[in-house]
Amino acid sequence: MGYTLCVLGCGTMGVAITSGVLASLESQSPLHGLSSGLPKWESHTPGTSTPINVADDDPSLPSRFVACVKREESARLLREKFRTILGGDAIQVLVGQNVSAVQRSDVVLLCCKPQVTHPILSEDGIKEALAGKLLISIVTGVTIAQLSSWVLPSTTVVRAMPNVACRIREGMTVVSTLSPSNAEGLHKLILLQLFSSIGRCRFLDERQFDASTALSGCGPAFACIFLEAMADGGVMMGLPRAEALELAAQSLQGAARMALQPGSHPAQIKDSVATPGGCTIAGLLALEDGRVRSTIARAIQVATERAGELGQSAPK
Repeated sequence: MGYTLCVLGCGTMGVAITSGVLASLESQSPLHGLSSGLPKWESHTPGTSTPINVADDDPSLPSRFVACVKREESARLLREKFRTILGGDAIQVLVGQNVSAVQRSDVVLLCCKPQVTHPILSEDGIKEALAGKLLISIVTGVTIAQLSSWVLPSTTVVRAMPNVACRIREGMTVVSTLSPSNAEGLHKLILLQLFSSIGRCRFLDERQFDASTALSGCGPAFACIFLEAMADGGVMMGLPRAEALELAAQSLQGAARMALQPGSHPAQIKDSVATPGGCTIAGLLALEDGRVRSTIARAIQVATERAGELGQSAPK
């Protein structure tokens, strides 16, 4: 048997991660092994492992899921959403039973808002329920030092920052480096299996998390502003809205995939399209007139600063 994964807080990201992992398990093998199915379009970056040839009893793969929410209506919607994935009993949804949910689990994924992190981890019995377990926090701005001060020393605390594209298994997740321990090898494999199944996974030092949050966490929203603007330009020049959006989206997707190929660089792709005296270089100069580079870079800077502020209201 694999481990039981508990998801505390099933908002947008909690549901996206759970959906992505369940879809990965379901699509690649009827026995939820990750050894078959269609290959992904890209190879993972160094340090990231794609799960392959996984046995049914692999301890690094989740075999049961427990989700805990605050309202019965939320629980009903979740049960309907996950009913057909991996069978009717694949995920158990509890209402207002955080301690019970953690007690039934081996790995806990904390997906709540920064301001309610401390109240959740201060519930009677939660410390004891988390003892000896792996706690993965995707809470923005709340540090490992803060989280560790609210749990027992035997709890392994890790931060992870996925983005919304994990819903379609094209996410980018940054995971904090692990402290040396007897369980370090298994914990790293669990993290790789979990987050590589929904996209790319990269281990980075915690001090780089605010910038990672701004770049990959907020990045899809920034990219969609650019995408929408490209489509608007196509509509202005006579293209139907649906076709303009399709052309713009596929162009961005293709460019991103090319940039992720080994030895490739965005500047090379740009230069290969910008022929002398052509329409591309004319458009590029218009973008430079609008200071698009500095504006985008400043957006990352401001988002990074804001990410660092979000956890400051939590108790130290």
